[in-house]
Amino acid sequence: MNKTDLGEKKPGKPGPKRAAYHHGDLRAHLIETVRTLVEEKGADGFSISEAARRAGVSSAAPYKHFADKDAIVREVAMEGMRRLGAQMDAQAQAADPHNFGRVNAIGHVYVDFARREPGVFRLMFGLTEGHDGDPEMEEVGRATYGIVIREVISAMPQGTPEEVIRRRAYMLWMCVHGHSFLQIDRKVNVSEITAPDAEVLAELSVRILGEPS
Repeated sequence: MNKTDLGEKKPGKPGPKRAAYHHGDLRAHLIETVRTLVEEKGADGFSISEAARRAGVSSAAPYKHFADKDAIVREVAMEGMRRLGAQMDAQAQAADPHNFGRVNAIGHVYVDFARREPGVFRLMFGLTEGHDGDPEMEEVGRATYGIVIREVISAMPQGTPEEVIRRRAYMLWMCVHGHSFLQIDRKVNVSEITAPDAEVLAELSVRILGEPS
């Protein structure tokens, strides 16, 4: 009789490390676990049972807080949007208000978030064609974009028409959003741009908003 017959397992390659979970906020723990899986495998690359195993809980545990996998993935996207918005607001408030410093700070946060969490970033903008059918997600998106509007209002001359403010804010978002996706898709090298983000974002602000007053 060998060791295998006695029930001992043969040495093998260790599987993915499970998250340690004992007590606390199970819902938040599952969201963070799925966020990690999204970064590793994409939103379609894992099952809810795998997420439960990785979280160190039973396969039934996620259903105490979420109806299905889509509900957890949606919450990961929501948390990503909230986190991005909070970071944008904090960095804008801390930045120098002169020479479009706050606008540039928002751009830096946006691009850095995309680089740091490309899976979540893609999920935030690819979960649905639009947020019209999800009022909560639409509200969070509007709040985040509202930070851009706020700082453009502050940066533009007093009395600038609202339609101009909104158009310039959209142009900034459009350019920084595109730059972020080009970064995480590793397409920037084809443009042969060697300038750092700081220079690119600063020039973008001047070109879209005009020379700072």
